[in-house]
Amino acid sequence: MKGEGADCLGLVRGVWREVMGDEPEAPPAYRPDWAEVGGEETLLKAARRRLVEVPLAMAGAGDVLLFRMSAGCPVKHCAILSDDDGPEWKMIHAYWGRAVVESWVGPWWRRRLVAAFRWPVKTGG
Repeated sequence: MKGEGADCLGLVRGVWREVMGDEPEAPPAYRPDWAEVGGEETLLKAARRRLVEVPLAMAGAGDVLLFRMSAGCPVKHCAILSDDDGPEWKMIHAYWGRAVVESWVGPWWRRRLVAAFRWPVKTGG
């Protein structure tokens, strides 16, 4: 993935391909209002189909985090928890139009955190 541009979902999908192999499904085409029209929980539903949900308090390094950017809106941002040691977690995510970065999961992000997911156990070759 190094050197390739990615949005937040592209980052998680790229890690899936590196760790798990072929993706099990293709996401719908992205638009700025993706998942907002009709209030569909597209990202959350896909995560529940393909990943293993864990309680937020049990999230650990490597887990996928999902965020609801505004109250009443669908989940629309994802990240990978990179450090769960200590009072402030760190995450790797694609930061709006800038780059893939490691950031603190501070109060602003914690208020928007909705769910955490583990990667499924890889089966076969």
